[in-house]
Amino acid sequence: MKNAPDDIKRIDERISKLKKKEAAVRKEKEESEFAYASKVGFRIGTELLSGVLVGAAIGYLLDVLAGTKPWLLILFMFFGGAAGVLNVYRFAKSEETKRKE
Repeated sequence: MKNAPDDIKRIDERISKLKKKEAAVRKEKEESEFAYASKVGFRIGTELLSGVLVGAAIGYLLDVLAGTKPWLLILFMFFGGAAGVLNVYRFAKSEETKRKE
């Protein structure tokens, strides 16, 4: 048990060395256009889908509590869709500013 802190220190030093090595390797490698496009497309699809799903879940729960099926579900699906589109717009603007730099 007395050696545990020394072991942990050695493991921590080893982890930090490996992280530095990984960072150096990642800096040298350029991201391909296909990889970038895939990453952006997946992010946009996820933002849109998650907005609609979260909105639908909130609407469904409120419908169950209020007994107004399906009106709040429909309303909050639209709110979720609007939130997803807003998130995609914000993401696109941030990517645009990154590209300009």
